[in-house]
Amino acid sequence: MAGKLYIVASPIGNMDDITLRALKVLKDVSYILSEDTRETHKLLNHFEIQKSQISYRDQNHASVLVKIIDLMDNDNDLAILSDRGTPLISDPGFKLVREVINKGFEVVSIPGPSSVIASLVVSGLPTDKFTFLGFLPRTHSQRVKIIHKYGELDSTLIFFESPYRILKLLQEVKNTLGDRDVCVVKELTKLHEEIYRFNLRDLGSVKIDLRGEFVVLVSKE
Repeated sequence: MAGKLYIVASPIGNMDDITLRALKVLKDVSYILSEDTRETHKLLNHFEIQKSQISYRDQNHASVLVKIIDLMDNDNDLAILSDRGTPLISDPGFKLVREVINKGFEVVSIPGPSSVIASLVVSGLPTDKFTFLGFLPRTHSQRVKIIHKYGELDSTLIFFESPYRILKLLQEVKNTLGDRDVCVVKELTKLHEEIYRFNLRDLGSVKIDLRGEFVVLVSKE
């Protein structure tokens, strides 16, 4: 028998959003692969789960891969957790999942919270087609190039952004794509959740609380 790798979605803020299946898997697996062991500890402690963790990030992928494969070869089931939400979505894990699949192990999705989908459904923007672009590069020219390229699609665009560059991103979208409808979601499901819906022509008059993490959604043309 060989172990399985479970991709476990965790709450993006409100702990009540965890699924019963996710809790069962976290209790049953042998080890948890954590993007940040401190964040995982908070989750496990909240639900009174005691489980050994292995730190897993893109930066240490090569050094821990052998250990992970060895554990699975010896019938140990593993779960991977990101800081919050669904793993692999702008978070570590893709390289590991690819390696595990190539070696013939089973990978199981334990679906649950995702800030991408949670933001889209409350945005008021078209949901029939959407394009997730994650965090844009740091340089202005690269950011504008991506915004222009994907802005031509018949699709709602979804970005992640930090509080330090949120206003810069909105201005870049306005300058590149014009006066489109946008939705800015801050700290979704958390205590200080806020949702801003406006047209970019009014960007100068919108007061956004620049604290927390943001999801930015841009309407089709």
